[in-house]
Order: sequence, then structure tokens, then C-alpha cells
Amino acid sequence: MMRVAVIGAGIVGVTTAYELAADGHDVTVFERRGSVAEETSFANAGLVAPGYVTPWAAPGMPGKVMRHLLSRHSPVRLSGWPNPSLVLWMWRWWRACSPDCYAINRRRMYGLARYSQQRLRELGETLELDYERRLGCLVLLRTARDLALARSGMELLDAMGVRVSMLDADDCRRIEPALGQAAPLHAGIHLPDDEVGNCRQFAQLLKAHAQRLGADFRFQRRVLRVEPGAEPMIEHQLAGDEDPGDTGEAPPQLDRFDKVVVCAAIGAVHLLRPLGLRLPLAAVYGYSLTAPLRQHEGEEPLGPKGAVMDEKYKVAVSRLGSRVRAAGCAELGGSLQRTSPAAVETLYKVLNDWFPGCGQLAKARHWKGARAMLPDGPPVIGASGIEGVWLNLGHGSSGWALACGSARLLADLLAQRAPAIDPEGLDVCRVSPSRHNRP
Repeated sequence: MMRVAVIGAGIVGVTTAYELAADGHDVTVFERRGSVAEETSFANAGLVAPGYVTPWAAPGMPGKVMRHLLSRHSPVRLSGWPNPSLVLWMWRWWRACSPDCYAINRRRMYGLARYSQQRLRELGETLELDYERRLGCLVLLRTARDLALARSGMELLDAMGVRVSMLDADDCRRIEPALGQAAPLHAGIHLPDDEVGNCRQFAQLLKAHAQRLGADFRFQRRVLRVEPGAEPMIEHQLAGDEDPGDTGEAPPQLDRFDKVVVCAAIGAVHLLRPLGLRLPLAAVYGYSLTAPLRQHEGEEPLGPKGAVMDEKYKVAVSRLGSRVRAAGCAELGGSLQRTSPAAVETLYKVLNDWFPGCGQLAKARHWKGARAMLPDGPPVIGASGIEGVWLNLGHGSSGWALACGSARLLADLLAQRAPAIDPEGLDVCRVSPSRHNRP
């Protein structure tokens, strides 16, 4: 048994804490917010679709991004002028868009996503977790051109063994009867084994199980620094929940552990830089809106039965219990405090196109989250090359889809146990070649 600190209690941090506690380790979680899943994991789309977990760095993507930037309802946005670190990230992303790099990284991400979905289902069934899970994802194609562009991706899904079928408009409406009639609908792609679930609710439920196994969650604690070594130390301080930059007057404290696992997403940058590790992480912001579903007495609520993806605008519309959520956009630059009205407008457009009148929009809640993304796509999982410090971060927009598998993989590697999947290419050497996987 080891004393292990986990920094960050988003979905990746919570699943990591649970798997380590389930292995018998003495686990302490440090989180600057007042609860789990309060930031990037708070209101994401909820999709768990392994076949659609792909690198953003793909052949032809730079040209698509440039064209998108000129569109009113663009799925990709650039907020302001990029700073030098973002320019460097974009250069590395551009280099990773080669066909060879894309093929390798897609294989890595799909293998991890498929394993993660299996682990998610195991945990859900074994622990009897109710996180508003629904099966099935329907990708909507508005035009014949959208269909032509999607065919190569569908062929790749089929080659990977993903159960997938092409549908005409009538079949799409049989699967999702509430689809609106006004928006153009040419065809659809149905993935019956994919699913949607409430990420935040799952994190809260799994946290409770981790606590039953002895995990100690310390909320409103800002980690100031990590001191590596055979017994690494964490310096932390009480932090205000409303303002994460306000550490108050409480004196900092030092705690010693056997291992430290950094799951702090974009917050990992300032913790790792003093240790000599500069990971190329960038914040790619996503948006969502969530509203109560309308329901007429004695009838099924309006809205989707499961998850629907608008392929043109890259917006997912999900059914989460008695609520509907529209989520999408990839915004580079900017900040959490500055909201793009155009990005929010696109969410409303897609929701109203496909499910008009389904939500009580006067009660809609908006969210914006920073997703820590590496330029080539896959996360980094395992030893950092710094003594005593381990990593589980860089999942980008796929944190929910990759979290359970990433956590189990990290726990196996830390225990020096053969993992269920090949971790090749998921280590720190991929993004920082000078590092060696020293435990």
C-alpha cells in the first residue's frame, strides 16, 4: 500500500482516486473547488462514443478550421490574437495533422476509449450507479455533401469493428421521433452501442464509493507546489471556492506522500513547469446550455431519446434525465470569463432546428469550460520522468469518454502490473522526448 496524492477532482481525478483506493492505497485528493466535477466536467455533452474519439489533429483539418473561422455558426473559433504559447501549440498541432501521425494517434485514442467504455459499464453495473445513462447516438447529416464527407469516417468505424449503420431521413425519425421537420435532413449514422450519461452525477456517485474505500477528499485546497523525490511533498493552502485565485490568509501546509498523481488539467501547467516539465497543453473552450424538458401531462417529454450529433455544426444534443443539453464549439484563446454570444447562438440554433420547443429555454443555464488538450490528441498517462510524480491529463474534449480507462491504466502502471491495454504512445516521452519514465 502507498500513500498517494491526487491533484484535481474532475472526472479524471475522481476515477483515478477510486481506482487507486480500490487497489488498497491510502488516497488523498486535493481540489481547489468545493466539490467534484465543478469545472471542465461540470456540464459537458455527456457522450461516450469511442468511434468518435479522434485526434483534432487530422489530415485536412487546418483548411477546415480556416474555412470555419469565416462562418457565422462556426464549430471552431479563435478569440482574440493568439499568444506565443498558443502559436507554438498550433504549430505542433499542424505538424501532427499528417496522415501517418493521425492514423497512429487515432488508433491509440480509440483503443483507450473502447477500454474506458468497458470500464465505465463495469463500474456502473457493479456499484449500481444511476447517472442518467441512455444508449444510442444518432449523427445527423443535413446535406448530400455532409453524407459524402462522412462516408470515409464510417468506413473507418466499420473497419475498427464499431457497430454502425447508415440511415435515411425516415429511419432517423423512427429512432428519434421528436426530430423537427423544418431543418434539412438528408441521412444519418446510427451507433447503437454508444451512449450518453451525466458526467458530473457519475463523478459525485463514484466519489462517495471512493470515500467508503478510505479516500480523503480535501476541497477548497489550492496546491501551490509539488516537491519531487522518493517521498514527494505537496504544499497546499485553503482557497476560496468562488475565486480560485484567492488563497486567503491561511498559512500553507506541507504533506508527504509516496506518489503524487497530477490530474489538474490546464492547472497542471503551473505545477509542472517549476519541475522542468513543459507539457504543450492548451485550453480549448467548450460551451453548453441545459434546460428542463417540456412535458405534457400523460405524455413522454419532448426532445431526444438519447444523443444526437449535428455533423455540420459539431453540436451534440443529449437527453439527461428530465433535461436537454446542447453542447459544442472549440474556442482557442480567450478566457472563462469572456463568453462568445455567437457560440451560444449556435447551440440554440441546433437545438431549435432538431427539437423545436422541447426545452424551457427561459430556464436554460449556460456553461463554458476549459478543456486541456495536447496538440496531437491522446492524453499522457503514467510516470512523468520526475521522481515520485505521475500524470493523468491532456484528455481534451474526450475526458468523460476516456476517464475510466485512463484511471484503471494509471493504477495498473503505478502498481507495476500489466495493464489490460497497451500503453504505447500514452507516456510522457511522446510529448517530451527528453523524459524517461522514472517512477
